[in-house]
Amino acid sequence: MALSGRHHSAAAVWRIAATVADAETAALASGAFEWLFTAVSAFEAEPGGAWQVEGFAAAPPERGFVEASLALLWTDRADAPPALTIERLADRDWLADNQASFPPLRAGRYFIHPSHYRGHVPAGSIALVIDAATAFGSGEHATTQGCLLALDALARRGRRRAVLDMGTGTGILAMAAAKTWRRRVVARDIDAEAVRVAARNAAANGVAALIDIGRSAGYRGLRRGSGFDLVFANILARPLMLMAPDLARVLAPGGVAVLSGLLARQERAVLAAHRACRMRLVRRIRLQGWHTLVLTRDSP
Repeated sequence: MALSGRHHSAAAVWRIAATVADAETAALASGAFEWLFTAVSAFEAEPGGAWQVEGFAAAPPERGFVEASLALLWTDRADAPPALTIERLADRDWLADNQASFPPLRAGRYFIHPSHYRGHVPAGSIALVIDAATAFGSGEHATTQGCLLALDALARRGRRRAVLDMGTGTGILAMAAAKTWRRRVVARDIDAEAVRVAARNAAANGVAALIDIGRSAGYRGLRRGSGFDLVFANILARPLMLMAPDLARVLAPGGVAVLSGLLARQERAVLAAHRACRMRLVRRIRLQGWHTLVLTRDSP
């Protein structure tokens, strides 16, 4: 996982770090850090060995809050959450460092690059301009890539009439769907900063008129019986499970839901919650220990 986030040039930055045993555990810790810090990095500290997970923030992190967030993700594990170290880093040009660490990448037909990229966009690809920001989802995380690969496959099977991106973050999935089908897409997030970032990105990508971006605490903020035939929910395992009944209410019969933000060991529980709501698995995408599930809702 590469660095993502927003830094201020020549400003104070705080770093919080944890050392974990392997890539899967690093992915789990990163899942907590992604929601708490303006930037996250995870890398192999020793070949075939321990991993280092780091979060960066413009203000001193609250150790207790971070430890509580990790403890929540570690509830069904035998080992204890990793110990944390916190330090203030020397002032430097974090913006330049961030830009250098965010190269373009491809996921199916989608080519994601930052606004400072001046290179070639591959022929036949759909370009998505995303700068690392305070909202989650600049494209490099395996969960976002899994959703884009699922969208790429769905696009080969025809158009979608009504699309929802729940927990939109930077808006990358909503923009990808809007550019793929030139259809209006609904994008919702509980976080006001994510809504602001997504709106800015939609304008930068020329699809502001196609995306209805707003703030919502889950599906219950949507009009009942919305009838979406494609829903993205790149969140985390526990919220996905809790929101399964609400997803079923807005997903049209025969519609497709693309779920991500869950680790391999969390798949069984997430699937059980959705199967109880008459949804079934049609495809899974595995990337770096994270799973993306493609489900469909059975007709009554």
